[in-house]
Amino acid sequence: MEIKVLGPGCPKCQATEKNVKEAVAAMGVDAQIEKVTDIMDIAGYGVFGTPAVVIDGEVKSVGKIPDKDEIKTWIGK
Repeated sequence: MEIKVLGPGCPKCQATEKNVKEAVAAMGVDAQIEKVTDIMDIAGYGVFGTPAVVIDGEVKSVGKIPDKDEIKTWIGK
């Protein structure tokens, strides 16, 4: 599983990355988490608000900090 957190590094983006990492750890899934900060790369996903979360190429959240329970539903097996 590949998870990308899109954002320039603002506090909301940092909180989103933290929630993603904690949700992945709690679920015990094998996931590669990547932080994407380049504006052109972010725009390439069709995302124009941050933070955003992309899981296996699918945009799951834009412009808000998803909580850990919401993230778990996206990565759940």
